[in-house]
Parts: sequence; structure tokens; C-alpha cells
Amino acid sequence: MHPPSPVLLALVLSLAAAISLGITRFAYGLLLPIMREDLGWSYFLSGAMNTANALGYLAGALSAPLLLRRLGAGRTLLIGAVGGTAFMALTGFFRTTEWLLLQRLLAGVTSAWLFVVGGWLTAQLLTRSDPRGGWLLGLYYGGTGWGIAVSALTVPAVLASGGSWPHAWWALALVCALASAALWPLARGRSGFTPGQPGQPSAQTSAQAGAVGWQTWRHCLPMLSAYGCFGIGYIGYMTFVIALMREQAVSADSRTLFYTALGLAVVASARIWAGLLERFREGQAMALLNALLGLATVMPALTVQTPVLLASGVLFGAVFLSVVASTTAWVRHNLPPHLWAQGITGFTVVFAVGQVVGPSAVGLIADEAAGLASGLLASACVLWMGSAIALLQTRTRV
Repeated sequence: MHPPSPVLLALVLSLAAAISLGITRFAYGLLLPIMREDLGWSYFLSGAMNTANALGYLAGALSAPLLLRRLGAGRTLLIGAVGGTAFMALTGFFRTTEWLLLQRLLAGVTSAWLFVVGGWLTAQLLTRSDPRGGWLLGLYYGGTGWGIAVSALTVPAVLASGGSWPHAWWALALVCALASAALWPLARGRSGFTPGQPGQPSAQTSAQAGAVGWQTWRHCLPMLSAYGCFGIGYIGYMTFVIALMREQAVSADSRTLFYTALGLAVVASARIWAGLLERFREGQAMALLNALLGLATVMPALTVQTPVLLASGVLFGAVFLSVVASTTAWVRHNLPPHLWAQGITGFTVVFAVGQVVGPSAVGLIADEAAGLASGLLASACVLWMGSAIALLQTRTRV
């Protein structure tokens, strides 16, 4: 049997991104307003739910390499998919804060395993492929956008039919289960593509990477700091923008259109910015993308006009995952190959810490100040600060 084409495999693997980020992480923003009203949450507690998810994601990202070596890529992929689906479903069975926080935490762990392994398997395709490598990675990351778009259509449909927020979580879990079933043949090696086994680095390579890595971090500080600002700023928008629109009496149809357009813009984003990421080798790409995200973030805080809100969603969706891609491109441009894994891990940790801080901080500002609009203004300012910091980054030569 001939193995399937790399493009088809990348599309199947993109379901891992759809489950782990598009649904497990970002669908919560759609459900936050009605959960907050029903459960009597403050905005701080509403944000803390995504803080817990980000803490779980950080733990999952750090433990994923160990799980890969112990269990292999196929098993780890399935554990992440099944675990993420199960925790999505279980969320609908609890009303107490402690249990819901735990559910969000564990969903973050399993979704990180799924996303990291899906990305690793997609990277394997690049060695079997041709110049379409960037496109294949774009197809994988684009799965996040499909997950956002499906969530944007599923949640309102459930609520409009008389369902409550637990029913919406169960409906999303069903979507995740269907996507997990599509991943099953690939993960079990029944699709003509056998997932590889990551190797252990040699002691000499590890020592070299560690010694040079510590010397390198101070040269990377502007990029790391700018990326931390991105983590804080972007997650505030994705957590609270639907709640803000509901607070501003934006219609349900407009909110659905907004979030669906945001998701579809994510799918298109890889094509839009690929040339920029290859052209600029210092901090220019990060600076531009953070500046655009700040603009998209501030727009809903200033007006409720539907065209402006739609433009905000499309701009945000077209940019935010490309910031993640820009750090990978920067590592490739500035660090030797034996430091790529360590460099990407460092950026991942900084990003995850930013995601932990962002939702709770925006929620606290919203509670103590003038509502969610002030929280999004603060998020935009953090993103613009990250843009300015990124301009300080110069070429790093190790």
C-alpha cells in the first residue's frame, strides 16, 4: 500500500491542533459569559479558569518529551486526544469552582501533549517532503482555526436550541471525540505512516547545548521578553472578547460571525506571513505582529460597530499564531541546529508563563476598574510594549 501524501497526513494531524487549542483552549471564551452569570463568578475567577488551563499546558509541554520517549509518538497522541476529550465532557458535570479549575488544569496538560506530538509528527513529514515544508506546518497550525470556527458554530447552536452550558461542553466533547477517531488510524500506524520514535540526545550534545545555551539566553532577552508580553496580551483577548461583546449588547449572530471569521483567518495566516518570517532575522517580525495584535485588541474596547468588530477578529486571527511561528523562525535563523530544541523550549516556557498571568490579570483589572474594556486596553498596551522591546533584538551569533 502506498503511504498517503504528506499533505493529507498534515491535514489529518491538524485535527490535533483543532482539539488541543481550537476547542479545548479557545472554546472557553464562548462559554465564559453564561457560566459566569449562572455560577456567580467574578471576572478574576472567570480568568482564573484559563489561568489553570495555561498552567496545565505548561506542565504538559515540559513533560511531553519524556512521554514521547517512554511511550512513543502514537500512544502519546492518543492519550492526549482521548484525555482532552474526556476532560471536556467532564466539565459539564461540575458546578463547584475547585472541580472546574481541576478540569481546566488537566485539560491543559493533555492538550499540550496532543499539540506538541502533533507538531513533532508534522515536522517528520518535512524530511519526506519537498519545498512545501512551510505549507505543511501551516496546514497543521491551521487546525487551530478550524477548531475555533467549529466551536463558534457549535456553542450558539446548542444554546439557541434550549441547551445550557453543560450541554455545550458535551457537544464540544463529541466534536473532539470524532476528531480523535480520525486520528486513531494514523496514531496506530494503520494509515501507511508509522510515527517515529524520538531519539535520546548524546551526553556530549546535551552538555554542549547546555553550556552554549546559558551563554545564549542573555542575547535572546528582547525576543523572550516580547514573547512573554504576547502571551499575556493575546490570551486576555481570547478569554474575554466574547464576554465584552455580550456586555455591550452585540447580537448573538454578530458574535458568531466574529468568532467564526477569527477562526478562518487563523487558517489563512500561515500563507500571509511566511515571507515576512523568512525575510527578517532580528526582532522586526515579532515587533510588527505584536503591534498589529495590539491594534486588533483595542478595537472592541473602543466601539461596538459590527464592521470594526469583524475587522478586529479577522486581524487578530490572521496574526496571533504567526507570532508563535515567528519565534521558531527566529531560532532557526539565529541559533545552530543543535540548540534549536532548547531554544524553542525556552520560548515555549516564557509563552506559557505569559498565558498563566494574562487571564487572571485582565479579570482583576475588569473587576477593579471600569469593566472588560479596561482589561482589553491593558492587554493592548502589553502587546505594544512587547512590540517596542522586540525592536531591541539584534542578530545572535553563537
